[in-house]
Amino acid sequence: MDIRVIQDWTDSHVALKPGAPLDVRYKVFRQGTRVFQDIQTADGAPLHRLELPQGMKLEKSSYEVLLRYVLTEVGAS
Repeated sequence: MDIRVIQDWTDSHVALKPGAPLDVRYKVFRQGTRVFQDIQTADGAPLHRLELPQGMKLEKSSYEVLLRYVLTEVGAS
């Protein structure tokens, strides 16, 4: 299936509330008609894949907000 990168790997430093900060990286891509945000540790270990709702268009700063929400709510520590 055709994969199109929307935002290539971006490094981020996320301060988790009940713990130490976490260095991660994330990428946003379209696979067919679906859009995903892959989140990995800084060394490339997978943490979470988030599927974005159909028709949701975001700006670059919004992907960072989603990243922080997922890491604090899903508990990637």
